[in-house]
Amino acid sequence: MGINTPRSKPQPPGSVTEPVLPAEARPRRAWIPDQPWPAATEAAAARLQARDRIGFMQGRLSPPVDGQIQAFPWATWREEFLLARVHGFRVMEWTLDAARLRENPLLTAPGRAEIRQLSADHGLTVASVTGDFFMQAPFFRVEGWTRQARLDDLARTVEACLEMAIPHLVLPLVDNGRIDDPCTEDLVAATLTRLQARYRGTAFTLLFESDFTPDALADFLARFPATGFGVNLDIGNSAALGHAPGPEVATLAPLIRNVHVKDRRRNGHTVPLGTGAADIPAVLAGLRAAGYDGNLILQTARAVDGDDAGVLVHYRDMVCDWLVTA
Repeated sequence: MGINTPRSKPQPPGSVTEPVLPAEARPRRAWIPDQPWPAATEAAAARLQARDRIGFMQGRLSPPVDGQIQAFPWATWREEFLLARVHGFRVMEWTLDAARLRENPLLTAPGRAEIRQLSADHGLTVASVTGDFFMQAPFFRVEGWTRQARLDDLARTVEACLEMAIPHLVLPLVDNGRIDDPCTEDLVAATLTRLQARYRGTAFTLLFESDFTPDALADFLARFPATGFGVNLDIGNSAALGHAPGPEVATLAPLIRNVHVKDRRRNGHTVPLGTGAADIPAVLAGLRAAGYDGNLILQTARAVDGDDAGVLVHYRDMVCDWLVTA
């Protein structure tokens, strides 16, 4: 899908240059025609509805940063709004790293204003945030003022999400952030329950992504208040751990608020969709049967040929096909 020569016209502060886009790439509010739409088939309407639920992890429309599979794209984060619009994405999950966390646009007032403007310009919703900083620099691995500083950063992140009306913050309890003993579990549960005072009564939720078994994760969530906490289901991580999709979805369905879509080999790394251990169609069918209608965020393998947008669109089409036939 090409882009024509840009028009010259004034732009609001913080906006990228507005190109002349083909009609299908414009924000939906901008391409509602004056005349009635042709009758759409039920299948086409279902596919469009499904596609709008499939978002992407920030950075997947940019070249990898220092060879990492996932990192905040400092050089290109603004351009990703335009690229998302061009390729028909409506939903993004923001990423927050421990490095330069307080400089991240989401955590600064000018940055939040720019995110709002870019979101409005390009019809893109930031619907969730993945807090990789929580895994990279977990508060429960340190003590004293360092612990307090990390908790302050977590509180700042919650406040930023509330200000931006972002409903979900994913806290990865994996790798360096995994909970590996009862004392750590007690500390995390008590600390995050206290944190809920900042957002109690709102639609905001903290979502846990963990390497617990499904039953253990459900038991962990039972330690928290009934509202304000939930599960981010990572399809690839579950496959790598050997979780059977049917029982896992059945156990966690009432708690699932967000889904990461990727594929991994058993006990291995992320691989292209459909080439690993994940039975993605089975997971999507289970989620549909359970009534899940939330977002599906592509946290997929990176392009090997530099065509980051092309591979992401290909993965979206795969998931869309699986979703409408689930």
